[in-house]
Amino acid sequence: MFSHVTVGSNDLEQAGAFYDAILLPLGLRRRKVTDDGGPKALCWVAPDQILPRFYVYQPFDRHEASAGNGVMVAFRAPNPESVDLAWKAGLASGGRDEGAAGPRPHYGEGYYGAYLRDPDGNKVHIVCRGDLE
Repeated sequence: MFSHVTVGSNDLEQAGAFYDAILLPLGLRRRKVTDDGGPKALCWVAPDQILPRFYVYQPFDRHEASAGNGVMVAFRAPNPESVDLAWKAGLASGGRDEGAAGPRPHYGEGYYGAYLRDPDGNKVHIVCRGDLE
């Protein structure tokens, strides 16, 4: 359904450390971004896929990046242990807690998730969807 999702950052080095910490345990890897004359960017993708991609960009308009109110990016984890690992790694890499890793039965049986804010304030959800397996 999606080609890619993008969030903005004011510090790509810090954002890269944060997203490496939470995305590598989920099986995603960093992909080289070809310089196209636009703003600097980082990218992650599943090893066996071309799309979808997740990008972190310096804003194209060169203004400060800011988090959108009500905007959240959710990353699917293969199991609850990966949610725990990614959440802890995100906190250790400059993220802020928005909801500890744990079961969320009100979202569905087997639903297990965690919520973070990245260093730029973007809301991130890491989820194992046992209700859909």
